[in-house]
Amino acid sequence: MTARRIIIGCALLALIAVGAGLWGNALLHRPRPVPPTTVVIPAGASGQQAIRRLAQAGVIDHPRLLRLYGRLTRQSGRIQSGWYHFSGGVTPVDALHTLVAGKVMQFQVTVPEGLRSSEILALLAKATGIPLPRWQQAWHALHGKEGILLPDSWRYTRPLQPRALLTRMIRAQQQLLATLEPDRSRWQRLRIIASIIEKETALPEERPIISAVIRNRLQRHMPLQMDPTIIYGLYRIDGRFSGDITRRDLKRDTPWNSYLHKGLPPTPICHPGRGSLIAAAHPAASHALYFVANGKGGHNFAQTLAEHQQNVAAFLHGQKR
Repeated sequence: MTARRIIIGCALLALIAVGAGLWGNALLHRPRPVPPTTVVIPAGASGQQAIRRLAQAGVIDHPRLLRLYGRLTRQSGRIQSGWYHFSGGVTPVDALHTLVAGKVMQFQVTVPEGLRSSEILALLAKATGIPLPRWQQAWHALHGKEGILLPDSWRYTRPLQPRALLTRMIRAQQQLLATLEPDRSRWQRLRIIASIIEKETALPEERPIISAVIRNRLQRHMPLQMDPTIIYGLYRIDGRFSGDITRRDLKRDTPWNSYLHKGLPPTPICHPGRGSLIAAAHPAASHALYFVANGKGGHNFAQTLAEHQQNVAAFLHGQKR
């Protein structure tokens, strides 16, 4: 073979290599129309396994080319596990970068104020698809107690560990309490008061007044006589509540019956929200000792028993209309 032929052959090979490189680069950056698709990359998956899942889901074509690109750019070993969402025009390079950057899907669950522990665990199980026994196991492992979670909207990624989310909810309440009351030994008292406030009203403007009623009655050594404590005691003892408080219920001697027992109940009766915790720490400057529903979603407050009886009569009269 002459030197000229060798030179020409090398040039042709170089051109082919350049052409192949340009062709491959074009394929790596060519958008592929992808319908909304979720791809789950399990923990410990290799770069090759992750790219195979992208191809199987229809997010990319030419997986071998992307694997080569991933090795050459040293990105294959940096892929992060999780749930990923793809849609629209997606290039193979974009898909790989998404996995390397860990741009996982964000989920959210909203926990309303005023739920009991069992209700919150059931809600979390339904919202996340994680079986209830796993939530219950995590709750028991954390020595979970009524009233220690902070209801809110919580963002999370998958796979979700129940214990991790519950811990976040516990710590969030602790952080709030630390701003409201430096003395940690008084936190449980605030939780209990806040839980009663939470169950007594849904109106933000009434929370500090109800907090004041609780404070005033405790200072005068009067029984709180608040119906939500009766209801909670029935749930704790019987596991159910009929929906209407009867005279028999009022006489039922549970530790939470604030008609029979003076002082605060032994535990919170629900998990109170931020507003009720703040109200528990900052009651209104009110001398009210009584309140009754006004039939309009709120309450009428009174300082004397006579005034309260008038409010009760007005409420009952309105109910008969």
